[in-house]
Amino acid sequence: MAAPRVIHTAQALVDAVLEVPVLPARGGNVMAGSYHRYAGGAVTILLAAARSGARAVHAGAVGTGPNGDLVRAALAAEGVELSAPPVPDLDTGVCVVLVEPTAERTFVTTQGAEREISIASLATSDPGPGDLVCVSGYSLLGRTRDPLVEWLGALGPEVVVVLDPGAALVEVEARVRDAVLDRTDVWTGNADEADALAGVRGIREAAQVVAAMLRPGAVTIVRDGPRGCLVREGDEQVFVPGHPRRPVDTNGAGDTHTGVLLAERAAGLPWADAAARANAAGALKVTRRGPDTAPTRAEIDAFLGAPS
Repeated sequence: MAAPRVIHTAQALVDAVLEVPVLPARGGNVMAGSYHRYAGGAVTILLAAARSGARAVHAGAVGTGPNGDLVRAALAAEGVELSAPPVPDLDTGVCVVLVEPTAERTFVTTQGAEREISIASLATSDPGPGDLVCVSGYSLLGRTRDPLVEWLGALGPEVVVVLDPGAALVEVEARVRDAVLDRTDVWTGNADEADALAGVRGIREAAQVVAAMLRPGAVTIVRDGPRGCLVREGDEQVFVPGHPRRPVDTNGAGDTHTGVLLAERAAGLPWADAAARANAAGALKVTRRGPDTAPTRAEIDAFLGAPS
């Protein structure tokens, strides 16, 4: 039997990344030290998963134009499949990323072809038993919301739905948010996202509250930056330590963690073991510039085999 696939339904964008000495004041200006374009958004998770050996599929929409071409090239280079046909006469949108010397990021995002999904386009990914279908909280806002929610509701219980809440989930209409949480098998987000959803602070406390919002037997994973992550299965919680490093760019670190986590789970690892490899991947990622710099399986192996 083939290993489960990692299928992402969310927005593949182009990240326009500018390194700035400081964020400009309102109405002001700063001079950027560098400017680069990368395929980002859902692409980052898919590249990370593919580099850790998963069969990865993008079920979202990609436009026709230079941005869409960049997304397609990045995915093709790692063997990631695109299940839906290109969106005609509309290009993929851009996320402008301002990176400060501390590696903190600030975002401004446009909307383009990546928002033009339908039930039919999502269905081209044809999820089967054990496949891990990723959903972003950002997809639950705007015109992607209704087709995605309807399609999710029709998936069989053997399909594993993975929710990456992002900062957007708390803005989602309550009835939609609750319906998606009720279909979620795996919740994976950072500590701030967990706190915001749970209404309590502390990763253990927030994880307990979030877990109660999900379907029975769901897994809750809360990332705590370089310190590591908490993995909660049922009533059992384990903290998986991280690997603090001096960061140069944190853009894509959480997505890299998610991609490797799901690839390792698809390969059969227990969640805590998959999270340990994901923590290593995140530590490597923050030492590299660009959201598309997730490590390979061999690089993670070498990192975990090296002395601390």
